[in-house]
Amino acid sequence: MKARGLFVTGTDTGVGKTRVAVALIHALRARGLRVAGMKPVSAGSAPGELNEDVVALVQAANVDADVRDVNPYAFAEPIAPHIAAQRAGVRIELDVIAAAYSRLAARADMVVVEGAGGWRVPLNEHEDMADLAGHLGLPVVLVVGLRLGCLNHALLTAESVAHRRLPWAGWVGNHIEPAMPQAAENVASLHMRLPGPCLGVQDFLHGGGPAPGAPQWLTLPEELVS
Repeated sequence: MKARGLFVTGTDTGVGKTRVAVALIHALRARGLRVAGMKPVSAGSAPGELNEDVVALVQAANVDADVRDVNPYAFAEPIAPHIAAQRAGVRIELDVIAAAYSRLAARADMVVVEGAGGWRVPLNEHEDMADLAGHLGLPVVLVVGLRLGCLNHALLTAESVAHRRLPWAGWVGNHIEPAMPQAAENVASLHMRLPGPCLGVQDFLHGGGPAPGAPQWLTLPEELVS
């Protein structure tokens, strides 16, 4: 499958993947591109309502797309995707997601795909989020939630991406604590140890939601958009 997008993963759940995905969409739109957002699997939404991450991606995008393609699998319970699917009597299929992605890619210049949870979160009895990234063949953007333990999580995730020989787009640091001890030193360690480039470091945002508008802290190398 031709890479026409980015796959946003994280060092854990709750590290700001949606915030970064929305920022990437705005940055790509600022380049004059038609950009779609995608959340292949969501968990945690009231009956009859869209998941809040899906809403943020839809609002950021400038491509009119069927929400069933933006979010092929939606589950009400805010639990691990494979468990939510089992409880709903559903099996998450990578080919179903890939077909939805292809329909979005046909409408857009770029598709920003946001994973669920962390890099190795299971999707079914055999496959996980990393398998989905490989199936789509998209460059990976790693969101590092800046808190105690992030160095280990970031390095292990980057090692797994490299082991699978998947394309690497870069990493983003996201401050998820208002006062992380030795934050600058931790970011410096990430610069030293993670493969480049660093696409940006987002300051702590009260409320935790996506930052509106085109972000000033995010830089996209030309090879990601050309």
